[in-house]
Amino acid sequence: MFKQKKTIRKIQSFLFPLLLLSVTACGQQSATPASNEQTPPASNQPAPAAETKQFKIGISQFVEHPALDAAREGFVAQLAKNGYEDGKQVKIDVKSAQASMDTAISIAQKFEADKVDLVLAIATPTAQAAAQTSKDIPILFTAVTDPVEAGLVKAMDKPGANVTGTSDMNPVEEQLKLIKEMKPDAKSVGVIYSSGEVNSKVQVDAAKAVADKLGLSIQEAAITSATEVKQAAESMVGKVDAFYVPTDNMVVSSIAAVLSVAEAQKIPVIAGEENSVKSGAIATYGIDYTKLGEQTADMAAKILKGEAKPADMAVEMQADMKLVLNKKAAEKMGVTIPQSMLDRAGEVIE
Repeated sequence: MFKQKKTIRKIQSFLFPLLLLSVTACGQQSATPASNEQTPPASNQPAPAAETKQFKIGISQFVEHPALDAAREGFVAQLAKNGYEDGKQVKIDVKSAQASMDTAISIAQKFEADKVDLVLAIATPTAQAAAQTSKDIPILFTAVTDPVEAGLVKAMDKPGANVTGTSDMNPVEEQLKLIKEMKPDAKSVGVIYSSGEVNSKVQVDAAKAVADKLGLSIQEAAITSATEVKQAAESMVGKVDAFYVPTDNMVVSSIAAVLSVAEAQKIPVIAGEENSVKSGAIATYGIDYTKLGEQTADMAAKILKGEAKPADMAVEMQADMKLVLNKKAAEKMGVTIPQSMLDRAGEVIE
C-alpha cells in the first residue's frame, strides 16, 4: 500500500508540470485576438491609393478674336496630350478681359485669390496685369510680341522671375515685302494701331526701321478704342497705297472695319497673322497661333511636373513661318496675286 501511494505521487509530480505547461499555452492562445487569425500578412495587402492633385489653371485672354482664340484652343488641346485634361487632372478657368485693362487686372486678382497653380495670359495687356499682380504663381504668356519691352522678363534667354512664355514677334520686313511684290509701285503704307498696346508700338517701330530700304513710307493712325478703327482707315484713303494690320488686338478684333474701307477703295491689306487673312486680308507671312498655343502648353506641362521653373525657361519663338494668301480677298481689292507668290504659298484660300 505504501508503495502504491509512493508510485502515485511520482506519477503526479511528473504529470503536474506538463499539465501546467499545457494550461499556460492555452492561456496564451486565448489572449490573441481572433481577428488576427483572419488577417493576411501585411506584405500581401494592397497599398492605399495615393490622392492625385487636380491643378487649377487660370486663363486670361485680353479680347476674343481668331488669333487669340486659336492660341487658347491649341494650349488646352496640347495640355491634354501632355496628360493634363480639363475636368480631370486640371480645372481650367477661362476669362476674357473684353479689351479692358481694368478687367484684366480684376481677373488677375481673382486668380491670385483663388490660388491657382498656373496662369496663362494671352496677349500683352493680360500678361502685364498678371505679372503685376502675382509674384509667386507661375505665369506663362503667349501672343506677346516683345516681352522685354513690355516689362515681363529681364531677358529672353533667362526671364529671372515667375513669368515666361512664347512670343509672336512678326517678321515685319518680310511682311512688308509682300506689298511691293503684289503692288511694285506702292509708296506708302497705312498702319492702324492701338496706342495702349506696347506690342503694337514695337511693330510700328519695326516697320519704320525697314520701310526706307523697301522704298516705302509709313503713315500711322493711333486709336484708343475699337470704335475708332473705321474712321482711322477712312482718314488714310488717298494717302496710302496699302494697309498693314499688325497683331494689334484691338484692330484685329475690328478688322472687318478696315476691310470694308479697303474693298470699297481697292486698297490691298497685308496682315500680321494668318487668321486675319482668313477673315479677309490678302496675305501674310508669319506664325500659326494654334501651334504657338501648343508650344506654350508644352512649357506648362514641364512646370506642372516640377521639371522646370519660369525663371530659368527661355522665352520661345516659333521657328516655322508660312505664306498664306487669300485669292478672293485679292479680287475684292483689285489686286492680282503673282504666280510666284502662289507657287511658294503654304496655304491658299480660294
